[in-house]
Amino acid sequence: MKNTISCFLLLLIVVPILASSVEKKVVYIVYLGQHNNGEKALHEIEKTHISYLLSVKESEEDAKSSLLYSYKHSINGFAAKLTPDEASKLSGMDGLLSVFPSHGKHSVQTTRSWEFVGLDEGDSYSWEKLKIGGEDLLSKAKHGKNVIIGVMDSGVWPESPSFSDQGMDPTPKSWKGICQGGVAFNSSNCNKKIIGARYYVKGFQNAYGPVNATEDYLSPRDIDGHGTHTASTAAGRQVSDVAAFGGFAKGTASGGAPLARLAIYKACWAIPNQPKADGNTCFDEDMLAALDDAIADGVHILSVSIGTAKPLPFEHDVIGLAALEAAKRNILVVCSAGNSGPAPGTLSNPAPWIITVGASSLDRAFFAPVKLGNGLKLIGQSVTPYKMKKMSPLVYAGDVVVPGVPQNVTGQCLPGSLDPTKVKGKIVVCTRGAGLRVGKGLEVKRAGGVGFVLANAKANGNEIACDAHLLPATALTYDSGIKILEYINSTKNPMAVVSPGRTVLKYKPAPFMAGFTSRGPNVVDPNILKPDITAPGLNILAAWSEASSPSKLPEDKRSVKYNIYSGTSMSCPHVSGAAALLKAIHPDWSIAAIKSALMTTAAIANSLGRAITDAGGNNATPFQFGAGHFRPIKAADPGLIYDASYDDYLLYLCTAGPKSLIELSSPFKCPPNPPSTLNLNYPSFAIPNLNTTVTITRTVTNIGRPKSTYFFSAKPPPGVHVKVSPSILQFKRIGEKLSFNITVSPIYDPTVKKSEYGFGWYSWDDRYYHVRSPMAVYLP
Repeated sequence: MKNTISCFLLLLIVVPILASSVEKKVVYIVYLGQHNNGEKALHEIEKTHISYLLSVKESEEDAKSSLLYSYKHSINGFAAKLTPDEASKLSGMDGLLSVFPSHGKHSVQTTRSWEFVGLDEGDSYSWEKLKIGGEDLLSKAKHGKNVIIGVMDSGVWPESPSFSDQGMDPTPKSWKGICQGGVAFNSSNCNKKIIGARYYVKGFQNAYGPVNATEDYLSPRDIDGHGTHTASTAAGRQVSDVAAFGGFAKGTASGGAPLARLAIYKACWAIPNQPKADGNTCFDEDMLAALDDAIADGVHILSVSIGTAKPLPFEHDVIGLAALEAAKRNILVVCSAGNSGPAPGTLSNPAPWIITVGASSLDRAFFAPVKLGNGLKLIGQSVTPYKMKKMSPLVYAGDVVVPGVPQNVTGQCLPGSLDPTKVKGKIVVCTRGAGLRVGKGLEVKRAGGVGFVLANAKANGNEIACDAHLLPATALTYDSGIKILEYINSTKNPMAVVSPGRTVLKYKPAPFMAGFTSRGPNVVDPNILKPDITAPGLNILAAWSEASSPSKLPEDKRSVKYNIYSGTSMSCPHVSGAAALLKAIHPDWSIAAIKSALMTTAAIANSLGRAITDAGGNNATPFQFGAGHFRPIKAADPGLIYDASYDDYLLYLCTAGPKSLIELSSPFKCPPNPPSTLNLNYPSFAIPNLNTTVTITRTVTNIGRPKSTYFFSAKPPPGVHVKVSPSILQFKRIGEKLSFNITVSPIYDPTVKKSEYGFGWYSWDDRYYHVRSPMAVYLP
């Protein structure tokens, strides 16, 4: 007995010591040297990667089991489970550029929208309606026929009518991808529209364990709705007579390139034990594997509505690194800017070889007024169809909370915060801030409320993202929210009634910038102005997963085929669809040419002919909308383009660095004194600290009319002088390139505010084409 006790005590001492000595394994991304995979088969590449792992692992079995992915096309490297000590040993080996831990979780950030920018052939109203040589853009592009758009997201709901292949030609012979089967998904779910589908889950499972069958499908099938929404926005078929839950936004749904092909790459998964409304998670290693296959499969456009909470440097930005390798093959990558606005310096996907897209509104609203007891009617918005029969007592959430709710969130209707004894039978006014919008409505319902009013915080301004709530509800702008709170405080018995929403078209002004859209300046390289462009991302109707409800809350048992959703995730596929049309019309264009055409033809005025505003009604800036709101019809014939090659991007990285990234693509070698990143041939520029004269060089290529003369004009930021040499460009032929120098200088002006950015533009005009570029300049 004594020996048993002694042994037990020894175990109590030894086991914690042993446990503490076993370092936790995490996933690391390992970059090797130059791309020398050539025609090597994947098993040969894996063998090389295992040989590296054998140098830090105890056995071949351990090395093999630790290898999650070997990459061939996106980067030259692999993902493996390593301890910090093993990673440190690996990083010191010859032939390795870098070893860093997976940044883990990225997150996923329509009837009227395409009509709004003039693409719908049968619509009598659009913001701008133009023809190209007597032919509309869709017809000229053959609706994107045979352009392949890869969508990396949460999968797809293949049964949606938006993905019908009726009347489509056979799959293009250039396609090399597969249709990967899995749970509730097999090869028959692919067709001539969805020509490929794959899924990537090793990184997710390493972090969370096996996929729970009640939370997600271990297959390309979308249980969430996000991936289905983005895919159909980019390239969904034209489907008549569709609407969101309650009949909202009824009309013909269509993607931008309705005959383009779709390839689905599922790399984002439901977070275990969390509502789908909280969003998906996407791991670096899974996304790299998806992008690796997409590049090899033969996609032309990659649509990636995924971003990070904080910007990442180039050497740790896996989407950016894979997009650079895609650029080598002239595959355009389109990414969302992120939903971290209105704070500055928040945008994701800052690499200049990516098109980064902000989010703005379109000309459709969903009016749902709330009538107050004093007769005042406040026009809110909602896509909730439920009716209230009579006026009911109205309360502010901060006045009906349970004890202990922190003072700074008392009015935000967070889960469990409302007191049912004070809420039952009442309409509750909640404020935006922490928590989900749909979750606030659910909390009101849980506490016995009969109606719900969501009032914007000041940061949200006039932006209203509409939701299908579970009880009568409307959302108010910041100013209207102040008015309803003033009414509540002005009377002993405040009363109200909420009317169901109704769809209103030709709403003005439009577009305006969404408050949530992430902003510049670009903190990774302040010389590159980001985002590049904006597109509709507020209240967009598109296809949806029938395994998901319109609110994505677990308590919501409703099912829909089409849903209204908001985010830069929704604006990104708009630009992907537009890029597919341009690719169809101009198959020889480079990815830089497509980006340039979209940017230099973008609009900076709204439907009233005034400057595009932010959600608060103030003039928006290029740090919100980039070059402006996209106009696909104009972009098809831009006149001049700012072109750039893959080698130009490598030369850019010689300065933007680290230089080790260049070794991924040897034999390119950086010159001893590489140029400033300001001189990348980009359709915009930013100067983060103008304290002396700066000269910038640009080159434009004539793709408009053979003989043409362009004149320079500019509207510089306040306190800034802009001069160009030469000021006239005379072209003699198509394809001719001419260069010019822009000299930017500070000028003394005591009325100009310092220590902030100012914004302006410059353009080249030949009476027919107007080629405009934005600028941002910081005066110290």
